[in-house]
Amino acid sequence: MTSPAIEDLLRELTPQVLGTLLRRHGQFEGCEDAVQEAVLAAAVQWPAEGVPDNPRGWLTTVASRRLIDQLRSDHARRERESATAAEVPPEEVPDTDDTLVLLFLCCHPTLTGASQTALTLRAVGGLTTAEIARAFLVPEATMAARISRAKQRIKAAGSSFSLPDGAEWQERLRVVLHVLYLIFNEGYTASSGSELHRADLAREAIRLTRMVHAQLPGDAEVTGLLALMLLTHARRETRTTAAGDLVPLDEQDRKQWDRAMIDEGIELAKSSLAAPELGPYQLQAAIAATHADAASAEETNWAQVHALYLILERIAPNPMVTLNRAIALAEIEGPAAGLALLATLDGDARLAGHHRLLSVRAHLLEQDGDPGGAYEHYRLAAKATASLAEQRYLESRARRVRP
Repeated sequence: MTSPAIEDLLRELTPQVLGTLLRRHGQFEGCEDAVQEAVLAAAVQWPAEGVPDNPRGWLTTVASRRLIDQLRSDHARRERESATAAEVPPEEVPDTDDTLVLLFLCCHPTLTGASQTALTLRAVGGLTTAEIARAFLVPEATMAARISRAKQRIKAAGSSFSLPDGAEWQERLRVVLHVLYLIFNEGYTASSGSELHRADLAREAIRLTRMVHAQLPGDAEVTGLLALMLLTHARRETRTTAAGDLVPLDEQDRKQWDRAMIDEGIELAKSSLAAPELGPYQLQAAIAATHADAASAEETNWAQVHALYLILERIAPNPMVTLNRAIALAEIEGPAAGLALLATLDGDARLAGHHRLLSVRAHLLEQDGDPGGAYEHYRLAAKATASLAEQRYLESRARRVRP
């Protein structure tokens, strides 16, 4: 069994080795397959024989030989060389870290969002196809086909292994951050299944975002995204009971929040807000920091939260932002004000039947003294979500208010 330390090392080295091969040989699909084979070989050999003095060189050597074997279509030679690859002295490996270039390639605009996410987790995150399939609750064969199609699309697009320029740089970075955000969100609140969250997926999103932040420390949106993830993930241990039932934010034991993670997140959030322009991740991080900074739910500065959502709504209009602003507005002016704002979303097709809109309306109706309306909306919300943990919570709220 591979130790956690070796697993972490392999995930750190995977994008670096893949970047080296791509610069030497091109052909993303072949290089990525070869690196995955080298990583699997290391996962088997290193625990038994020890980590080599130059692990990156070892992986590069093995992956290069596997790639050459693939290109020559010489199965016999591949079998013969793979058995002795570990004995070959490591090649000279440049210190260049191409992780950011690789992320840009995995988030190529010709790919769908699902393909960008899957390819990022495999090529940059170093996860196996089976691990990614388990994380998103799909058959391994389905995920393998998705990843294969993504690599073929990149090849067909004729993309070069280099960073884009000008406006394309900003647009591609925006896509990269969005993919990392989606990975984290799926880990923080799973869209389906029996578990509320998948901590391993959230941790992987944080690790990848740290890698981007290390290469772009001056980018305020990158800093804001990392801060948002840390401040949100700090609450992970208090979001469910021992039985796996959801615990809402105002009922969580704040003493159990990860204080070190919160402190780091708050400092990053402050740093990001010093930029001349504000972006959506900076503002979301500031909102998360406001919640994290309150000693209790009652001490939350809801006026500040509402003001931040107003700015966020202005620069990045989104019905989910308005929904969250309605919650903050209800805390300031009462549930009727929140319900009135929610009513403006009823015609938005993007939220039609969404369990989040239904559950927030149920909560505000309950606060407004309408148990019958709250009961109906809690039940509708429970039926609308595929998350079993959320279903159980919403059904329990429905039972509590049933007239």
